[in-house]
Order: sequence, then structure tokens, then C-alpha cells
Amino acid sequence: MPPVIRLPLAFDVARLRADLDRLRASDWAAHMVKQNYRGDWDVLPLRIVKGATHPVMMIYADPTAAAFEDGPLLATTPYLREVLAAFACPLQTVRLMRLSAGSAIKEHRDHDLDAAQGMARIHVPITTNDAVDFRLNGTRVVMPEGSAWYLRLADPHSVVNAGDTDRVHLVIDCEVNDWLRDQLRAGS
Repeated sequence: MPPVIRLPLAFDVARLRADLDRLRASDWAAHMVKQNYRGDWDVLPLRIVKGATHPVMMIYADPTAAAFEDGPLLATTPYLREVLAAFACPLQTVRLMRLSAGSAIKEHRDHDLDAAQGMARIHVPITTNDAVDFRLNGTRVVMPEGSAWYLRLADPHSVVNAGDTDRVHLVIDCEVNDWLRDQLRAGS
């Protein structure tokens, strides 16, 4: 399976941004692994490990967790709920992840995120700019707003936002099932 696949799904950018606007005043949490970035990289939890109440546990994508539930913020975002309903696979954590203008995520690996091993991370860009440089295995990946992407993040990847606007992605961690395998095969 290729490390980058654009899924055959597309979402309404205006509606994605309207839901993002509803959440802008929420308490975004700084990403926990500070050695992996410089600048500002923060997270807003939408779907969480069942029973998580501490802010750190709400943004953590725990690979050992077995039960998940919608977080309170998801109830305020009707289109994001509709987007998630389009994924006919078991959803685990779902977060909005914002990389502020001028910030960078250093090259790293998320060892448990490989569809061949049963776990996938899907990115749906909500806001981005031409100066965002996302690299996977050293190759630039340009992801337009409203598109959906599988990225094998067990491989080395990094992001630089050299633009003057924030980059915000809806990040969906999910289990690979037959539906998602079909989407991956149909993607480009």
C-alpha cells in the first residue's frame, strides 16, 4: 500500500470552516510532545477515550484504548458530525490540530499508524496555505482544503507552516475495515 493516498471523498470547505469558527474560542491544548515541534501546535478533542476528563487525556491518541466516545465539543459542530458519519469504519480519537503560522513539526514517526497494521490516520484539511510544506518520506504532499488523505505516519514526516495563516486539519484515527480498505484501493 502506498504511503500517501487521496481518498475518493470530498467535503464542503465553507461548512468545515463554519464549524471551525464555532470552536475558535474553545480551549485548545498545546500538543503534548513539545520536543516534536517549534512554535504553536495545538489540539481540540472531538472524539476521546471513553471516560477521559483530564485535558491531556482528552487529546491523547492512546493506542491501547479500546472504547471511545464523542466529546462535548462535537455536539456543537453539525457538519463535522456529518463528515465523521461518512467514515463507515470504527472511529477512535478525532481531533482538530492547528499548526500556527510560522510553526513547524519536526520530523518524527508515529509507529502505530500504518493501515497494513490495522490503524489509519486520515487528514481532512480545513484551512491551509501555499506555504505549508508537509513531507512524508522526504516527499512533499499538498493537501487541498476539503480533501481526505490517508498518510502512513509510521514513516518519517514533518510539516513547516511558513505562511501567514494557521493550518487546521480534522485528524481522524480509525480502525481499518473492509470499507476503509475499499476507500484506500479506490484512492489516488
